[in-house]
Amino acid sequence: MPELPEVETIRKSLLELVKGEIITKVDVYWPKIIKRPADLLQFKESLQNEKITDIKRKGKFLIFELDHYSLVSHLRMEGKYGVYPAETEKDKHTHVIFHFESGHTLRYHDVRKFGTMHLFPKGEASYAMPLIQLGPDPFEVNYSLSTIYPKIKKSSRAIKNILLDQTVISGLGNIYVDETLFRSSIHPLRKGRTLTEEEVMVILQEAQATLAEAVEQGGTTIRSYVNSHGDIGMFQQELFVYGQTGSPCKKCGSEIEKFKLSNRGTHICPSCQRIS
Repeated sequence: MPELPEVETIRKSLLELVKGEIITKVDVYWPKIIKRPADLLQFKESLQNEKITDIKRKGKFLIFELDHYSLVSHLRMEGKYGVYPAETEKDKHTHVIFHFESGHTLRYHDVRKFGTMHLFPKGEASYAMPLIQLGPDPFEVNYSLSTIYPKIKKSSRAIKNILLDQTVISGLGNIYVDETLFRSSIHPLRKGRTLTEEEVMVILQEAQATLAEAVEQGGTTIRSYVNSHGDIGMFQQELFVYGQTGSPCKKCGSEIEKFKLSNRGTHICPSCQRIS
């Protein structure tokens, strides 16, 4: 699943490609992707003649800002956007096509069909599902110790599971949580209530730094991720623990280990991240 750095990279590349484009028609081939409005015809008609003025991001969500609407898009596991000439043949995994006045099209491609789209009148998206449930994004002003520490301190869950909870911090996924906890010297199984204020501050700082570095590298290419230009991310070359099972730790030389936590592959250095 694309995480914050991948979604931010997609946002930047899409903005270069479609900002200023005017939508003339929308084709939807898999209606279940459209969650709001419930009336598919209303979704299509509302977008006609709308100009894409900006693309924003909240956590792992893309927000297409139009003249009168905001389109909130969640890529989920395999969602991708691409820009193509109108005459390009549609493949079987393309489920939504936005036709532009320029003759180009923006196409949403999703092998698993898990992605979602919500259309809101301008200014309403932040106050409704799915965005209203999200915790602070690591690049927002309210991403702070005072906001997040109380949520962690009162929890008996493993810190990895807390950080994966999008209502606590939005944008973190399996790759970057493993990397953040390694860089913080915190074992993923540590209970939230056992962490000190100082330890949580380190986690927040390392999460932000890790994500910033990943954004700079264009994200992490694991399996099938590419941005909207078709380029792969390069941050996988900087990974300390994720996907490094059996390799020597870059800090101490111990062998990187992998285990399951809540059915998620979890990577640690047993020497740098002691549980006690």
